[in-house]
Amino acid sequence: MTKPKTHDLFIGGAWSKADNTEHDTIRNPATGEVLAQVAVAGEADVNRALRTAQDAFPAWSRQVATDRADYLYRLIELIRRDAERLARIITSENGKPLKEARIEVNFAIQLIRFAAENVRRLEGNIIPGSRPGEKILIEKIPHGVVAGISAWNFPLALTARKMGPALAAGNTFVIKPHELTPLSTLALAELSVEAGFPKGIFNVVTGGGATVGNALVTSPITRLITMTGSTPAGRKIMAAASEGLKEVRLELGGKAPFIVMEDADIDAAVNAAVSARFMNCGQVCTANERTYVHTAVYDTFLKRLRAKVEALKTGNPLDEKTDMGPKISAQELEKVDAMVRKAVEQGAKVELGGRRLTGSDYDKGNFYAPTLLTNVNGDMDIVRNEVFGPVLSLIRVKDFDDAIAQANNSRYGLSAYMFTQDLKKIMRMTNELNFGEIYVNREGGEAAQGFHHGYGDSGIGGEDGQYGLEAYVDTKTVYLNA
Repeated sequence: MTKPKTHDLFIGGAWSKADNTEHDTIRNPATGEVLAQVAVAGEADVNRALRTAQDAFPAWSRQVATDRADYLYRLIELIRRDAERLARIITSENGKPLKEARIEVNFAIQLIRFAAENVRRLEGNIIPGSRPGEKILIEKIPHGVVAGISAWNFPLALTARKMGPALAAGNTFVIKPHELTPLSTLALAELSVEAGFPKGIFNVVTGGGATVGNALVTSPITRLITMTGSTPAGRKIMAAASEGLKEVRLELGGKAPFIVMEDADIDAAVNAAVSARFMNCGQVCTANERTYVHTAVYDTFLKRLRAKVEALKTGNPLDEKTDMGPKISAQELEKVDAMVRKAVEQGAKVELGGRRLTGSDYDKGNFYAPTLLTNVNGDMDIVRNEVFGPVLSLIRVKDFDDAIAQANNSRYGLSAYMFTQDLKKIMRMTNELNFGEIYVNREGGEAAQGFHHGYGDSGIGGEDGQYGLEAYVDTKTVYLNA
């Protein structure tokens, strides 16, 4: 057996030992196999990375925008070249099926590509002045050092989502990947060296949120914080950042409603409902967390849904035929199982699954059966709280108004789904469904040129597209007189 690799921190374009000798053990959630040992940064290490990024900022920010974009284009070509290797790293550390990991790699490419292509579209304004001959210039300028804090469910794409626009806009960047899934980001750091990135513009500090994340957030060097993760973690980051009056972008939890009306294409809706719930073992912030089906088609929908869920193959994520892999950790698995048991106590019926998978290779990993619950109502905990696991809750609604009311009865407001052929319902939905992004007659999966953002407990700010890119610049107003 090959000895697991030991990874250092990535600071100033080179691998750097942490001040301490501690390491996180990274395990494959499907097999329990040790994949690597990864350095745990201390506060001094984080400060060193931030100072390095600060030192690199003046030269990087003064580069012509298209020159900065060219570095990103070179990185994209290397990601394409190593796409299969990167997909296998994602699958090994995260547990998602290989076919989904390949999609993630492509999405990472698209996110970086959009930032590179659109950096020249960070345009300011010229406004007539209030004095004779005066012009008022409003210029877009980079913030400085941007700190990224990432989640474990899309380890490569989330780094790309933040790194691409941060660097394209002229900032320098320090990221903390999640301690469960740092290997994809470390692999990207290796490719940044091959792409010839100037030293110090992209840095990776590994370790836990309590030390590494807090040091990134509270340092006076950091000017913008972009974080993807849980709502409780986001609240802590916002509170810590407030002391330094820092700009914060938070992409947090979700509780997406999936609405199926009586005129929907049932087969398309069933396929999308399953895809939007069980992709990445349900560990997606835009996942279908609450499925609302019109009573007129409920029985037909349930029959077809049951068959579709029952056919899902759960197992080795490196197997091309696998539809669903393991949960990321035993702790996450236990959390989901407790939520299902609580739902049953409150009156839900388990149609399928509802248990940990055991026996054979299942015992080595964190596998939970694809689960379908019926007899669910809005008073249950499982309808109010984010599951983040492979549990589909089916809820009967009497009409469109009932569906909208129940869908909006949530403290989250990230994503929603609507299946209907009625243009009037679609037009009403655009005004009445209170979510930042809505998928109409399709499965989930945001586009790099869109804008991924939510309301309420789903966070503040947003990512992707031109609106997301604009978050990585500040403005400077110049009153110009001859």
